Amino acid sequence: MRKLKHLFFTFCIVTLADTCAAQVSAAISSEASIPTPDTMKVDKKVNLACDIETGECGPEEQSGIEEINLQKANKVKLIYYTDPICSACWAIEPELRKFKMSYGDFVDIEYRMGGLLPGWDGFADKANGIGKPSDVAHHWDEVGEMSGMSIDGDVWINNPLDSSFPSSIAFKAMQKQGGAISLTYLRRIREMVFLENVNIAKEENLIQAAADVGADVDEFTEDLNDPITKLAFEQEMRECREMGVRGFPTFIFIGNDGKGYKISGTSGYENYELALEKAYGKKVEAKTITYNELQLLEKYDFLASQEIAVALSQDLSTTESNLKKLGEKGLVKEVPQKYGSFWRFVKGCSY
Repeated sequence: MRKLKHLFFTFCIVTLADTCAAQVSAAISSEASIPTPDTMKVDKKVNLACDIETGECGPEEQSGIEEINLQKANKVKLIYYTDPICSACWAIEPELRKFKMSYGDFVDIEYRMGGLLPGWDGFADKANGIGKPSDVAHHWDEVGEMSGMSIDGDVWINNPLDSSFPSSIAFKAMQKQGGAISLTYLRRIREMVFLENVNIAKEENLIQAAADVGADVDEFTEDLNDPITKLAFEQEMRECREMGVRGFPTFIFIGNDGKGYKISGTSGYENYELALEKAYGKKVEAKTITYNELQLLEKYDFLASQEIAVALSQDLSTTESNLKKLGEKGLVKEVPQKYGSFWRFVKGCSY
């Protein structure tokens, strides 16, 4: 597999005073990387991460678990640093969904925005041939094809984004309407940019996404333009630097002893399990996933073949064969994408 040179833009820009504040003591211990599940299409030897200094995404040598010292907490918590246009974050959706289904009763997950693309002014990555938005298109296509989570990079040619900050602030605005709807909203705007070539830096598209998920659109619009919402996003960017976050995706598992276990990049599902076990100080028993393909789609409405295969711990060919049979019965609808298919539950069907 050729080396990826995928752009992941500079983020977490802070002043010297901000950088010096609340420094985190790093007690680092590396462990061997644990491979991804057999159902994943991603090359098991490739750990993707986006570099905070160079703005470039590609294979990362360190793909294990890093131990860091943090403030004590009353229960295990997972802080997930991400960005709406982070393609590696989109690529790990299958594993993250399975993890939440299996261990959601044992860990609280908090999504935080890091600010991946401040803007294009002054940005250039000459080493990788990137100086303008259209240069990003084929890098997104590579990630979409490799991961099984389709991405159409043509948005960078036909309708390029000038920043990821508006969509990050929009997520913060939606959080005011509740945690569940904010995650549904994040999923929706990612579908728009990765699958539908929609520019989610534009306010009208962010408002449309709010309507799509059934949010209070007037409240959302007011919060989107509230300076306090922007300040909350800026605070999260400062905290990501203080936590020692170097790229997206980054997971920090925090145990009640004050120790944190940090995972960067697409390092694999088993690493999530191991970090959770370390945070608890004992082995945690996963909840058995008893859904079939149809029940999973009824619960989540719109999923990739890859997401369903990973959640059900079965190979992709078996999953797609079962889905096509459900499609023939009119129970689900196939939605072909540039790389692979997504599936939608047909509401009102009886089975």
